[in-house]
Amino acid sequence: MNDKLNNWINWVLYDELIEGKINAPKHLLGNHDYGDGQVITCYKPHSASVSIKSPSGKVTYQMEKVSEEGFYGIYFPNKKFKGNKYRLITEYYDGTSVTSADCYSFDGLFTDYDAYLFAEGNNYDIYNKMGAHPMTIDGVKGTYFAVWAPDARRVSVVGNFNMWDGQLNPMQIHSASGVYELFIPDVLPGAIYKFQIMTRYGDILYKADPYGNYDQFRPDNANIVVDLNTYKWKDAKWIKSRSAIDRVERTKSPMSIYECHLGSWKKKYEDSDSGFYNYREFAEMLGDYLVEMGYTHVELIGIAEYPFDGSWGYQVTNYYAPTSRYGTPDDFMFFVDRMHAKGISVILDWVPAHFPRDAHGLGRFDGMALYENADPRKGEHPDWGTYIFDYGRNEVANFLTSNALFWIEKYHIDALRVDAVASMLYLDYGKQDGQWVANKNGGKENLEAIALLQKINTVVEGRNPGAYLIAEESTAWPGVTAPASMQGLGFLFKWNMGWMNDFLEYMKIDPYFKKFNHNKLTFSLSYTYAENYILVISHDEVVHLKCSMLGKMPGLEFDKFANLRTAYGFMMGHPGKKLLFMGQEFAQEREWSEARSLDWWLLDQPLHKGMQDYVKELNNIYKKYDAFYYNDNEVMGFEWIKVDDADSGIVTFVRRGKTTKNQIMMICNFVPVERKGYRVGVPCLTEYTEILNSDDERFGGLGRTNKDKKLIAEKAPCDRSDKSIVLDIAPLSAIILKYDYKK
Repeated sequence: MNDKLNNWINWVLYDELIEGKINAPKHLLGNHDYGDGQVITCYKPHSASVSIKSPSGKVTYQMEKVSEEGFYGIYFPNKKFKGNKYRLITEYYDGTSVTSADCYSFDGLFTDYDAYLFAEGNNYDIYNKMGAHPMTIDGVKGTYFAVWAPDARRVSVVGNFNMWDGQLNPMQIHSASGVYELFIPDVLPGAIYKFQIMTRYGDILYKADPYGNYDQFRPDNANIVVDLNTYKWKDAKWIKSRSAIDRVERTKSPMSIYECHLGSWKKKYEDSDSGFYNYREFAEMLGDYLVEMGYTHVELIGIAEYPFDGSWGYQVTNYYAPTSRYGTPDDFMFFVDRMHAKGISVILDWVPAHFPRDAHGLGRFDGMALYENADPRKGEHPDWGTYIFDYGRNEVANFLTSNALFWIEKYHIDALRVDAVASMLYLDYGKQDGQWVANKNGGKENLEAIALLQKINTVVEGRNPGAYLIAEESTAWPGVTAPASMQGLGFLFKWNMGWMNDFLEYMKIDPYFKKFNHNKLTFSLSYTYAENYILVISHDEVVHLKCSMLGKMPGLEFDKFANLRTAYGFMMGHPGKKLLFMGQEFAQEREWSEARSLDWWLLDQPLHKGMQDYVKELNNIYKKYDAFYYNDNEVMGFEWIKVDDADSGIVTFVRRGKTTKNQIMMICNFVPVERKGYRVGVPCLTEYTEILNSDDERFGGLGRTNKDKKLIAEKAPCDRSDKSIVLDIAPLSAIILKYDYKK
């Protein structure tokens, strides 16, 4: 062996390389200055020989085989090659020859400033560095890989391009940040990879990339290299328009949300667990349906990659990858783009509250608790069998903050609905005594999670005006939708779980007993202005033996439909934005299952088709008259007229918009008793016009409406008013009247 080469080699690092333990391979491999000369080394196990080719390809230099394990080196007395301006020619015993750039001759891309921001939790663009990024460096095409694994002994990129051999591409650790990185030439989009991690105890783990952008179709779980920068967006006008809408204006805008699980909305092949439509097909089918039905928003559940269909997407293993069940990242971008073109805002369910224990996922990522807290009292949900993110660790907080931004900035998502916020806020959530640890003040509030939620909401709003977050929060935590600057959590909207539970309980009760439970119908108005609420009847209410919405309704078939139409009418009139889960709009009879399509064949039946037409009409009326939404969060926007006559089963109220024109009065009859010539109080002396009646024949009713009647108020005391009108009220019905206010 050349003396210069022998003297240069760090034999400790050499032993680590051969034993598969090296975490700084660039200190041994690649191109290195040595005095006036240079040393180039490489590691090519199972090879017969390696030579170096000049940039011109005219000159080659045979490298010395230092050991039979496949370590090669060569010393040049002068600096013959600059940086990566050479190629390695590897010959194998079977005659195969491979020419490639040397991955250890390229400078790292993860900078000290990146590391500083990451350690602070403020590297919001970290998704542009972490993960796998196809790129061209100095004319060489390849992929740059980076992963955070501070407790690992060694990390390698393995894939279908290197026979999944962890000894071939060990990554270079970046100083004290715990980030490993490596640019591998000739690895192009479509390549399949994982990270092979040797733990500090010598165990070998195969982990999916936490920042990976595309995954194999289940049950396979490796990542696929993909370029997220090739799609040509067409929604610039939409994004610009979105950016012009501030928090206050957003709360005064109509929101009728269709919650949707793509895989079971419609399936291409019912008898196959992989018979899904593509995102692009959904973009047209679902988009057209939403427009036809009058919805303004679609909320997608189960988009971030997950392994088990039965989790519905709430057990996420890859937070930066749209599920491959329905296509590629470009396909999903097309979906969002087309939704915007059709005037539909896209809300994505986001799950920062917990993650599953799947072996390839985030749990014990580098052999130690990394994304989760090591103390099971802080890091595990005993009821769910999942891990809790360590919100107090800056790099983990950065992972989540960056992920929220990723979906908004890379995929143009309009809003994120944050799942299970209550479980993040309370240290004792779902735990018994002894299973949790109090905060530094002795309380049960998760101070780190609170700070993180405030930060995410602030950063999202600051970087992407018009984008926002929605909280699924089921407790009475104060200020969920108050700005973080005012000590609130900073969400723009909160799901009104209290209204949902009370209202559904009321609607399930036999009409005879409703008078004893009248408060379940009216209580929500005592707190409706405490937050910016969304009224939700979500997927959680039509699974696990809870029955479908139609199944919850009392009575025989006709009454069930009438009850449900009344329920939807009341919901539309109640203050708050609106959300219905798919299938509820046409009275799905069976509970929802992720394994099958909705029962679209029901639309051949008049009652189901009538329900669909009714919801469509409700949506269109809701959007047309701003009284339904403009003052959702203002006291002036709602007033009870008839509320304290529980025996009658009838409530009436008014909704006011931004002008005195086209105000709304609603009459809801929750009992199967017809009221002909019934007098109800009204807010002013004017004419009232019936614009919707749930008993209309076209919706499946019997046609007992007031659409051909002039409803002119007179000075006759009734309910809480000295003015009233007389009209007919069908049993189990909702009536919407419009009027212009007059003093």
